[in-house]
Amino acid sequence: MTRRTLLALPFAMRLRADSARDVWDLVSEAAHQLSEGNATAFLDCFDPKMPGYEELRADVTALVGEAPPPTGATTQRGGIYSSVELVSDQGDDQSRSLEVDWILDIRQLEGSVGATRRHERVKVRAAKTGKKWRIAAFEPAGFFAPPDSR
Repeated sequence: MTRRTLLALPFAMRLRADSARDVWDLVSEAAHQLSEGNATAFLDCFDPKMPGYEELRADVTALVGEAPPPTGATTQRGGIYSSVELVSDQGDDQSRSLEVDWILDIRQLEGSVGATRRHERVKVRAAKTGKKWRIAAFEPAGFFAPPDSR
């Protein structure tokens, strides 16, 4: 190995670590925005060109509509509580594949018999376009569907 290669190695390792952290931050932000009931900000984490995006958009919009977050001093407790835990992360500074343990607790305000809990290991592929990371693939496709349609 040349001296130049040895000097560049720490920089390359830092880039990979930054990419992994950036993608994990993206997935965490998506989970946070879903918990906040913000479908628009959640969907901003996804590439609109990804396969199944329109179904995802429809599912998330309906889900947030059926389980809006609690506001003010209401006694009714609705909302979506989203939690993610990283299982695996592979890739480079342009494309990353993650496996994520994702938990959704869905509490509908009307017409519900209680809470719905989903716990699945999901697969996420993120791609960098320009300077921005976006989720370019997500499986299983119906994970965010409202409880009554699943």
